[in-house]
Order: sequence, then structure tokens, then C-alpha cells
Amino acid sequence: MIEGKVGERKRKRRGKRSWLVISITSLMLMGILWAIVTAWLITAYTAEQSTRQSDAAIILGAAVAGDNPSPVFRERIEHAILLYRQGTIPNLIFTGGSGREGERSEAEVGRDYAVAHGVDPADILIETQSRITEENLINSIVIGDKAGYQNYTIISDPLHMKRAMKLASGLGMDAVPSPTQTTAYQTWRSQIPFLARETVLYMGYTVKGWIDNLR
Repeated sequence: MIEGKVGERKRKRRGKRSWLVISITSLMLMGILWAIVTAWLITAYTAEQSTRQSDAAIILGAAVAGDNPSPVFRERIEHAILLYRQGTIPNLIFTGGSGREGERSEAEVGRDYAVAHGVDPADILIETQSRITEENLINSIVIGDKAGYQNYTIISDPLHMKRAMKLASGLGMDAVPSPTQTTAYQTWRSQIPFLARETVLYMGYTVKGWIDNLR
């Protein structure tokens, strides 16, 4: 009688452990599948390219070295200059603060590079406080509203555009994407870490959106 009860308890414990293992495994597989689908959507979005005429282009910040933009940032600035010369975009907003105290901000470096390549300083606004993409956009909205801008073209690297546009949509911006036509991320060795980072961040913002909607 006692042995039967002991055996029954052991079977129940084994059943609970099996259920727990199955549940954890299922969640892990769902997470992996979600990550794969998200990475595919980010990659597919790189082909999105709007030719709409907007009031201003927002050039998302990237690293600088002294007075020089990094190769990644330079590609974004060059793309903005091209749209400006074509007449598609009449105004540019450069975003991004400085990495360390005493260093020039990303926005200042971007502005100076654009001016040196023929952009009228009167057609440029900058914000020098942001550190991340969401702040880039929020701060750009503030200075854009003061300038009377109604709609925007967002410029960044192709693999960054999906997340940038998701953030812009969440902020209620009237914005369209214009990824750079060339990128400093040329090899799989550089593209895969960038894609992995964007996938994780995009998933994180998606979860944040779900939580915010439940509040």
C-alpha cells in the first residue's frame, strides 16, 4: 500500500518534470522561430525605398572620430546630400550627441560634412542630445515642429530601417524610409552581428509595445 503511494508520487513528479521540459522547449523553439522571422522581415525591408518629397530628411546619427564621420555615418550623410541635390529633400536634420564629454557631437560633424559638400547651412537643423535611435527621432520631432515641418524622410543603413520606421510609426510621425544605397557593412562578418543586434532590439521594442498596450 505504502509502496503504491510512493510510486504514484514519483510518477506525478516525473509527469510534472516532463511537462516543464516540454513547456520550456516549446517556448525556446517559438522564440527561435520568432527571431528567424524577424530577421527575415528586417532583411526584406532593406528594399523599401521611398522617392516622396518630404519637408526634411532625418539622418540618424552614428559614430564619429574627431571631426570626421565614421564610414557608417558618412554613407548616411552622402545619401542625404544626394537627395538634397536632387531636390527631393529641401532640409536636413542631423541627429546624435557626443560619446564623451569634450567630443564633438555626431550632429555637428554631420552638419559640417554636409556644408563642406555644398549644402546650404540655412537648410540644416541639428539636435545634439540623443544617444539612441528613439531619442534621435523624438528630438528631431521637437525641432522639426518648431521649423514647421510636417513630414520626413528617414535615412539610415538598410538593416536599420525596419526598426527606425517602427519607432517612427509609434511616435506618430508621417515618415518614409530611404536607406543608403551603399553601406559600410559589406561582408557577412560585419552584416551578421548588425542583423543580430537589430533583430534583438526589434523584438524588444515589439514586446514593449505589447506591454504598453496592456496598461
